[in-house]
Amino acid sequence: MDRIYEIFEKVRRQAPLVHHITNWVTIGDCANIVKAFGASPVMAHALQETADMANIADAVVINIGTLDLSIFEAMKSAAAAANKKGIPVIIDAVGVGATKFRNDKIKELLQYKIAVIKGNASEIAACAGINVTTKGVDSGNVCADMINIAKNFAVKHECAVAVTGKEDICANGTDVFIVKNGTPMMSHVVGTGCMAGSVIGAFCAVEKDYLFACVSGLVCFEIAAENADTTSEGPGTFKMKLFDKISTLSDISINKMKKVVKL
Repeated sequence: MDRIYEIFEKVRRQAPLVHHITNWVTIGDCANIVKAFGASPVMAHALQETADMANIADAVVINIGTLDLSIFEAMKSAAAAANKKGIPVIIDAVGVGATKFRNDKIKELLQYKIAVIKGNASEIAACAGINVTTKGVDSGNVCADMINIAKNFAVKHECAVAVTGKEDICANGTDVFIVKNGTPMMSHVVGTGCMAGSVIGAFCAVEKDYLFACVSGLVCFEIAAENADTTSEGPGTFKMKLFDKISTLSDISINKMKKVVKL
């Protein structure tokens, strides 16, 4: 875990282009969080250009939060182009488990080679075929061993899995890490989950060990959230300060505050 700051610095130094096909609710937040970390966001949804944009990008982030059929075709186009180029595809499985439409479409997306799938407990469980119900975009109750679900899913799809929540589970089928950073305030702001997916995309763009990229991105993002919460007055000021605190992250603060356990 001593390399977390090193990966953060690589994002700053290399300024990778992260191509998003994301949802309309949090698109601005996702762009700003990627920029705050030092990467370069692009949010291109038109089917006519998504493959071309993927061809000049360093990672593709697909977020199905406001899914419709036209955007879905663009997602497939970008994923196919990213696979051909050999850059990572990160899928944020927003709302999977809530409707049959989302459940069906995530299965189609998982036919492509993905680097990371990210979601809350009920979203990842639903992706794995467990019968759960997601409350819109919020996690429902999952009476199952999420560590084993994440590991088995990672093996099946040869990817890394990030299960976000009070404690994050990051697994790749061989190794499992628990990230214990973060603050409850994050659950009071719409978009922190989507932002986490975008941060993972930026870190995967510069680090080929996608499990380590997940852990590093989540640790840095959540430490910044902890720092923001110490001086915020509520959800509004918290969100504003979150972007500011990313810019002040240092190797000293990360090494002092990181809370990561390898199982």
